[in-house]
Amino acid sequence: MRSYSPAETASRSGFSIDTLRYYEKIGLLSGIARDAAGRRVFTDDDLAWLGMLRCLRDTGMPIAELLRYAELVRGGDETTPERIALLRAHDRRVEEQIARLREQQRKIQGKIRHYEEAAATAGPAADAAT
Repeated sequence: MRSYSPAETASRSGFSIDTLRYYEKIGLLSGIARDAAGRRVFTDDDLAWLGMLRCLRDTGMPIAELLRYAELVRGGDETTPERIALLRAHDRRVEEQIARLREQQRKIQGKIRHYEEAAATAGPAADAAT
């Protein structure tokens, strides 16, 4: 299995080195190996886990829920129903957020059309004045 330095891991995961340290400190990253000099060494499994954390974080999951999810994952297969419930609840929030964003996008697009129509009817003289 390949190993990665903290800098490589930060680059591949999109998290800063400080965030990686913080995630390890609070328990989102556990069991990170160390080399003979005591430096953190990350694996492909760690990168896969960080990929999931990135997805959840980027979609707005709070740190407290990330910690709960990590705890459930470490709890083994018997926690699968709880993980499903946690992820379903988060998925519902993501769907609601997407719906709100789509509505806001429609408003923005309406304003763009308004300005385009105003510019088209005003002609070149209006362009020179602005």
